[in-house]
Amino acid sequence: MKVTSVEAVAVEGLQSPWMFCILRTDEGITGYSEFGEGAVANGMIGLVKDLSRFVVGQDPRQVEKLYMDMLRGTHSVYGGATWQAMAGIELALWDAKAKALGVPVYELFGGPTRSEQRVYWSHLGTYQASHPEKIGAKPISSLDDACRVVEQAKAAGYDAFKTNILIPNNDGPWFGIRQGRDGPHDQALTRELLDIAVRQISAFREVAGPEMEICLDVNVNFKASGQIRLGHALEEFDLFWMEIDNLDAKSLRMVKDAVRFPICTGEQKLGPINYLPLFEERAMDVVKVDVQWQGFTPARNAAKMAEVFDMNIAPHNFNGHMSTFQSMNLCATVNNVMISESDPVQVSWRDELVTHLPEINNGRVTIPTRPGWGTELNESALKKHAVSI
Repeated sequence: MKVTSVEAVAVEGLQSPWMFCILRTDEGITGYSEFGEGAVANGMIGLVKDLSRFVVGQDPRQVEKLYMDMLRGTHSVYGGATWQAMAGIELALWDAKAKALGVPVYELFGGPTRSEQRVYWSHLGTYQASHPEKIGAKPISSLDDACRVVEQAKAAGYDAFKTNILIPNNDGPWFGIRQGRDGPHDQALTRELLDIAVRQISAFREVAGPEMEICLDVNVNFKASGQIRLGHALEEFDLFWMEIDNLDAKSLRMVKDAVRFPICTGEQKLGPINYLPLFEERAMDVVKVDVQWQGFTPARNAAKMAEVFDMNIAPHNFNGHMSTFQSMNLCATVNNVMISESDPVQVSWRDELVTHLPEINNGRVTIPTRPGWGTELNESALKKHAVSI
């Protein structure tokens, strides 16, 4: 079997394009993947095109060799977007190999280690506040509106959810906090923001009850001192974790030592070597691992490294359904998963993009048993919703 072509496709998503890779072979087997960060969609498409020279004409079943060919052949543009594009090709290679053997990808790694995976409802209230028209939801204009989404998650059988700080707006619908991305870039926790967060989490805890787990993702909105101050103010609400995207290991350890609930971080790290400072510093309690951004083998190696340091992982998964299938295959090859991310509310056309949907019941995803990732991309739907680059 030989690879005949590799291409990347950008499809309209909720916040930025979703990236997909299509790898064709001379035996009619096509490997698919979802990968990378669509905020740099032009770069992703160009990088996949540049990297295709390492795999076209090669046997796709040599996944490890081909990945190392890409890695060593791009040493002067180490990490970052290059590695995310490599992930797209690597994931498609695993899909092709597993399909050629007629088995799920996890079978190639000694799985399955489980038959289902607990997931949490992610971006609860956040998407309803920031993108109500794209997801067909009622805008959030009050704390009562936000609490109704908590009730929706409970009714759907979820026992855990993650939210972001929602900013009240006297002139219209509320919106998700954006200061860490859009500015001001001081990342300061003001008294106003602190009070907003406390009121929101207090109301959510009252609706959720004592048994439902609550995660708060503060992204890059605050410096370490603000995270500590926020953590102290939220202690009484018994968070499952506070998720932080700051990258300095010592600062994260300072936060971890200062608050009473777990700290989760690591989603931007690509490859186990880049997790090492966090592990050595014991800077977090739960390790975020993104299969789509770094590839299957690097993500699994990071998960195995977390096992060495006695930590659980939580796969980062906020994209299309192919992303969920890839993440579930990872969960089925390791034994240290705390919980995985799930976005139940998304754009309506997400379901069109794949041939099989994830099976989710009461906050548990069934591990797929079909060959490859367990679903195929619907290429006609990809074209229908493609973003013009």
